[in-house]
Amino acid sequence: MKLSVIVPTFNHAPFIAQTIEGILLQKTNFEIEILIGDDASTDNNSLIIRAFQENHPDKIKAFLHEKNLGPITPRELGGKNNVAFLFLQAKGEYVALCEGDDYWTDENKLQKQVDFLDQNPEYALCHHQLLVTYEDGSKSHHFNPENQPETLKIADLLRDETWNLGTASTVFRNVFTSFPDWWMKTASGDLGIFLITTQFGKIKYLPETMGCYRKHKGGMTNIHTQQNQFFLRNRMEMFEAVNEYLGYQYNEICQKTVQRFANLLNVS
Repeated sequence: MKLSVIVPTFNHAPFIAQTIEGILLQKTNFEIEILIGDDASTDNNSLIIRAFQENHPDKIKAFLHEKNLGPITPRELGGKNNVAFLFLQAKGEYVALCEGDDYWTDENKLQKQVDFLDQNPEYALCHHQLLVTYEDGSKSHHFNPENQPETLKIADLLRDETWNLGTASTVFRNVFTSFPDWWMKTASGDLGIFLITTQFGKIKYLPETMGCYRKHKGGMTNIHTQQNQFFLRNRMEMFEAVNEYLGYQYNEICQKTVQRFANLLNVS
């Protein structure tokens, strides 16, 4: 299997059809599997997923959990166990992430990214430009700035100065056979995934807009904010743990990042 598309989803009934359609739109010269995990949604999300699975049983594997996999509390960690579950089902050489409220718009997205990674083994992850749209009608805009670097390294992620990796834009090498304990405890799950991945290579940016990142009132970005003290402390603790996980290869960078969060929290 060349590529696994992982779709974690919860209460995304208004959006999930567009997500799945954007995946089925993809034109590739390789085999893909679509792994959708519905985390015991309380809306019609699972019914919509089931209908797509019945129409595309050769491509879609739906895991419609009867009980939420948790953790239920704290809210900031919601959905982590569902994400980990899906990763451990993935058989692909590569993984593409698309949460159930985002969607892809370019039918050649996966082909372009896999071609690049196949031809450039020194890179571990490839991402691209996204359009950010708002449920409340705010003006849409691009996710990445015009001067977005074409190449980043793990050190850039460890500095945590800007967030340049739109989750729905990523395709990366499947290096996951388990998750470290620190990842299971972090609210910054997508960043943690990318840190694990980019131990093994660089990050490539493609400037084409090939998907949409949707912001709405139910999204986790409304919880993971600079005003959320739990989130700030949790992120600081993640960088402390990642520093150890990486064998202190990037100790100076990690220490500076940890101190920045300590300053935000007013702790020594």
